[in-house]
Amino acid sequence: MAHAPASAPNPPLPDALAQAAALLDNRPEAALAQAETILKRAPGLPPAELLACQALRRMGKPAAALPRLATLARTHSRVPAVLWELAQAASEAGKTHDAILALENLTSSQPTVASGWFLLAKELRKSCRDEDAWRADLSGVHASSRDPELLKAAVAMNEDRLDESASLLEARLQRQPGDPAGCRLLGEVNWRRGDMTAALRWVERALELAPGFDLARDFLVRLLLQNNRLREALEHAETLGASPIRSPGHDLLKASVLVRLGHQEEAEQLYQKLLAQNPDQPQVWQNLGHVLKTLGRQSEAVHAYRQAVFHQPTMGEAWWSLANLKTVKLGPDDIAAMNQALADLEREREDRREDIFHLHFSLGKALEDATDYAASFHHYDQGNRLRRSMIRHDADAFSSEAAAAAQTFTADFITRMGTGGCTAPDPIFIVGLPRSGSTLVEQILASHSQVEGTMELPEMMMIAGRLQSRLDEGEFPDFSALISSLSPADRARLGEEYIERTRVHRKTGRPYFIDKMPNNWQHVGLIQLILPNAKIIDARRHPLSCCFSGWKQHFARGQTFSYDLTDIGRYYRDYVDLMSAYETAAPGAVHRVAYEDMVTNTDAQVRRMLDYIGVPFEQACLEFYNNDRAVRTASSEQVRRPIFTDGLEHWRNYAQWLTPLIETLGPALDSNVQQSAPDRAD
Repeated sequence: MAHAPASAPNPPLPDALAQAAALLDNRPEAALAQAETILKRAPGLPPAELLACQALRRMGKPAAALPRLATLARTHSRVPAVLWELAQAASEAGKTHDAILALENLTSSQPTVASGWFLLAKELRKSCRDEDAWRADLSGVHASSRDPELLKAAVAMNEDRLDESASLLEARLQRQPGDPAGCRLLGEVNWRRGDMTAALRWVERALELAPGFDLARDFLVRLLLQNNRLREALEHAETLGASPIRSPGHDLLKASVLVRLGHQEEAEQLYQKLLAQNPDQPQVWQNLGHVLKTLGRQSEAVHAYRQAVFHQPTMGEAWWSLANLKTVKLGPDDIAAMNQALADLEREREDRREDIFHLHFSLGKALEDATDYAASFHHYDQGNRLRRSMIRHDADAFSSEAAAAAQTFTADFITRMGTGGCTAPDPIFIVGLPRSGSTLVEQILASHSQVEGTMELPEMMMIAGRLQSRLDEGEFPDFSALISSLSPADRARLGEEYIERTRVHRKTGRPYFIDKMPNNWQHVGLIQLILPNAKIIDARRHPLSCCFSGWKQHFARGQTFSYDLTDIGRYYRDYVDLMSAYETAAPGAVHRVAYEDMVTNTDAQVRRMLDYIGVPFEQACLEFYNNDRAVRTASSEQVRRPIFTDGLEHWRNYAQWLTPLIETLGPALDSNVQQSAPDRAD
């Protein structure tokens, strides 16, 4: 008699559970069927019940899973997986209250599980418990700081193994796309790589996932500042200021945004508030000094800088800020204090190089005022050498770029390009080298009722940099091909972009505004292509006066050419050559103002300049020193006084040490800078 085949034996329960779990992600229906089969063999088995609920949720049936999970949680309330699944199902079923209760239990028993905190924050926001949600996000960030995988990626990043760090984080985010800490860290890796677009995208994603992630928002504000997206930076800084975890750093960051926006008075209020809470803050005293200097309140600025060095005698930037007040002289006691600060810093020289070079510049200025020119030059030289070692400046590459612009913008080329661009007449560009008298020109023009002074605006440099990147990436064979590719519509779009992006800096309804970024001389051709009705004023100064003054000036940012006498001589020569070529190609398009002419024949020079712009003469332009507008450059206090001539030839006191500069300038020394360029023919 034949026997019926024996049925396959059931696998052991652990194996059956493992098989069902393996089906969860891709075949949740099959996982559910297996879990239910197990439950028939072992009714109420908690792992099988949890598997069934997990499968139901993945099938889009959280409401069906919820009562079973609630029952399971009553007997297994300390099992994190049960609480997590209950919270997820409740959230997806719209049962916010139940989700919050489950997540509060989970985070109480498992405070190092970051994902629990972040989901709790999301549910709390649904219940309009915004401050509690913010605190939950912060707890999630704190928990993430102990995550071994994130720590490994952070170590790789800090050791400059950026590709390794990025690979670790990208793999993690494939598995956990909702991880705010991983997103923020990947944003920083991309920032260090120089990919600002990716950096912004990842940091913004971190804040979408965890709006209470204060460190990510702080980082985003700094990224937005670097991109000159000031309105957005202020919005995020204000949000950061509402954090339930108060930090003076939030106020400091907001103040820095306000300063960039030109809201000096509001920034001052924040600094004063911080100092009222704790006066022992040298950095805040220094920042307050910068604002007061910009507002023209010099005696208060001096007090603020003095407080900074009182609280931190080795604070080089505060000493330089004092020395850089051109109408203030540092005395013997100050010189002794700065020398002592240098001696104190010698033991930690590598870590305090910024303080050291600032102190050298400060001593150079103090000793110059004391007429000890040999000692003064020594300190200027030491400061410049140290600063030059910390920056990158390729003089050959820069000269090549300037030459390419000169060779491109010929008369024939300008004619061939024809009309185009944004026709707005609003901008007045003041270009040239730093320390060329451009702030004086700006102050004179900003005293006119139809002209608004703003500051050194980066927008044109950013537009030009974006175009240059297309050349650097190989999209065009040379600069001329790049510029030739700009259609009239392209030029109009770029000009309109400039007008729109600079609008944030305009506080009045005046029809004209000044952009005093000196480096825009590199882009006079581009300016005329995209803003054909803009005015361009070339502020020129005797090459030795200008270059030496720039060399002994430490600039807060940029101007990387200025820390070596040969570099600055080459830069001046490139500038003269390009401006001369453009004058030949487009006579009168640029109006030249020689500083020496302006200080010796002010009335005539002011009238010629106003005629070029097309506005009537106003007496206020000759009384520019009465204008109380904010001025942020190194000459801020000088332009609050009537014209003076005592600084025209300071370089002669140092002539014996300026041979490298003189030899580099070569033919540029013979350019007749006091012969102003002819005006544009009407």
